[in-house]
Amino acid sequence: MFKSFRLTALASAAVLLGASGCAHIVNDQDVEVASVVAPPTYAAREAVEPVQAKDSYYVNAANAIATKIEKRDPKPAKNVILFVGDGMSVSTITAARIHAGQLKGLDGESYHLAMDSLPWSALSKTYSHDSQIADSAATATAMTTGIKVPGRTLGITQDAKYGNCASVEGNTTDSIWELAEEQGLSTGVVTTTSITHATPASTYAKSASRNWEDDSEIEGDEGCADIARQFIEWDHGDGFEVVMGGGRRRMTPVTEADLEYPDQQGRRTDGRNLINEWTAKSDQHVFIYDQAGFDAQDFSSSQRVLGLFEPSHMQFELDRSEGGAGEPHLAQMTEAAITRLSQNEDGFVLMVEGGRIDHAHHAGNAARALAEAVALDEAIAKALEMTSDEETLILVTADHAHTLTISGYSQRNNPILGLSSYGFTPNKAADGKPYTTLSYANGPGAMCGEGEGDADGLCQRGDLTNRDTLDKDFLQQSAIPMSSETHAGEDVALLASGPGANLVSGVMEENEIFHVIGQSLGLIK
Repeated sequence: MFKSFRLTALASAAVLLGASGCAHIVNDQDVEVASVVAPPTYAAREAVEPVQAKDSYYVNAANAIATKIEKRDPKPAKNVILFVGDGMSVSTITAARIHAGQLKGLDGESYHLAMDSLPWSALSKTYSHDSQIADSAATATAMTTGIKVPGRTLGITQDAKYGNCASVEGNTTDSIWELAEEQGLSTGVVTTTSITHATPASTYAKSASRNWEDDSEIEGDEGCADIARQFIEWDHGDGFEVVMGGGRRRMTPVTEADLEYPDQQGRRTDGRNLINEWTAKSDQHVFIYDQAGFDAQDFSSSQRVLGLFEPSHMQFELDRSEGGAGEPHLAQMTEAAITRLSQNEDGFVLMVEGGRIDHAHHAGNAARALAEAVALDEAIAKALEMTSDEETLILVTADHAHTLTISGYSQRNNPILGLSSYGFTPNKAADGKPYTTLSYANGPGAMCGEGEGDADGLCQRGDLTNRDTLDKDFLQQSAIPMSSETHAGEDVALLASGPGANLVSGVMEENEIFHVIGQSLGLIK
């Protein structure tokens, strides 16, 4: 089992801007939202104004989408599925496409992923309120609430401060998942990370720090509810219908052993077992934690399902067979969630996150990153198969990019994880050594670190001639030595199909995604 492969998520390198805080350098707060010619709505839905509707980021995004609505007259959507490939840069999509084709013995470059079939596309600008290169908490909050927020925070406005518990009160936002629940839609979240991790937590949490996943992470007694507690106490509408991912340890006390790994304990210091609190809500609230439980669950029933398949994040796709009691594939969880949510004739909103693309990139490990991206694409294919583009808006995007690059002059269908080659001889760099097609700008695979080099102090790049670059544990070489590869700041792809997809075009602010969803569902004014 590949449990020793530890990855540290990189927090945003937030810009600190003096004692007065970060100024609203973007917009005038007094700008009025342009009038919107609203599309027809489904029965029982009433467009509302979220609490963050006066925020300048919200106003500008609302106006941008209003202009597109006036020009394109989008159809109303019954359902929305938001697929988020955490860290899935455009280079990751390209490399994953080639990799997926090559795994099937096909020409990788001309292969088509399921996401490639979505007819509408745009570039999404991922900077946050205070960071040029953002973290997943701020970017996810932009997508789920419609405003850009400070780095490393969840569901709060720019007036709240990172790490300041007291600043949260009065500065919270409404997420699309909360608005949907209040209007009678069903809601769900599926992820390969812990369900308390930044992206899935953005659907329900209001936290001055993304790191407050359980109560042991909060220093002092300031009255802040940790993210796991917020999940279990989330009281919008009738609550989530289905949530699946990892993160059991955030739900159980330090005195209790894990169900699957008896040598591991929970993390909670307050003595609460939040899993037991879930199942105590009603006889319809059920909990599953392994493949057998997943296989036995009837997702066509009215039961509300919490599935937590690992103490922390779920296994990497390449390591799933090495897990304890087994766990479902992302596509299986997506199919199950859609089956459960589709019972509601009023519609549903679902997030599906391929969260471990990001973790593999941070480790400088392209093999696992591409496998995670292909797994997400298989989930997208399943969703397209199960839904109608007359009813369901499907969005596919990344929250931010990574520094993965595709370079050299490789011949057609050269193994994407292999050495750059044209013909039978690997291409050589100026140092006379071969290099891989994939590399990172920075990360743990650096050519050499500080203080290393030859007698003249020059860095000597490792010779890859006899290295198995196709091995899943191989770390791509990088230029700048860092213990964890970083996020990147370029725009990411936003792909769409179904009712409301024609609002996705050009270059968009990431927080406009909220408005595309809200307007398509008729949930916001």
